[in-house]
Amino acid sequence: MAGLIPVPANELATIVTTLEMRNRPPLRPIPAARLRLVAWHQPTPEKYRVLFRRIGAPWLWFSRLVMDDAVLSGIIHDPAVSIFAAVDAGGMEVGMLELDFRRAGECALSYFGLIPELAGQRLGRWLMAEAMARAWAKGVERVWVNTCTLDHPSALGFYRASGFTAVSRTIETFPDPRVIGILPPEAAPQIPLLATSRR
Repeated sequence: MAGLIPVPANELATIVTTLEMRNRPPLRPIPAARLRLVAWHQPTPEKYRVLFRRIGAPWLWFSRLVMDDAVLSGIIHDPAVSIFAAVDAGGMEVGMLELDFRRAGECALSYFGLIPELAGQRLGRWLMAEAMARAWAKGVERVWVNTCTLDHPSALGFYRASGFTAVSRTIETFPDPRVIGILPPEAAPQIPLLATSRR
């Protein structure tokens, strides 16, 4: 019989859905966009975290914010990890694409997103087309991605519409990053803040 599991007020719980592609989707032209994708070769942890925070704070992305520089550099400087910034006409970085090829035959779509101000402008389709072109060009057999119930409400549907199939679900709990001072209390107002911030 199912039951409710209490979550402490200073923690969050989310359902993580893993989706995958086992076959390369049909080749399609990459949609025109007013943004361009620029490869980031070994960005500094500070530069990386600035963009990570701008994109992810509304969805409580925090994992890369709490890593020390050595651990984060070990990931983002790995030659099997490809990081790109989506850049607007003025040269401002407004999106991120991170592809992880460290597991043989696979590509993890580790981070994929645009700043909140660009939501609803169909730029996600452009970024996904760029991601798929780069992921499958490496001769992988599987491309996969995780999304969760704290993500944008359209995220799961977007990934499925892009050709991914949901294959598993897990439950993740973690300290609320607003409570421990990693993100400001006003971040992600759509997710109730139940405990008092330590800031």
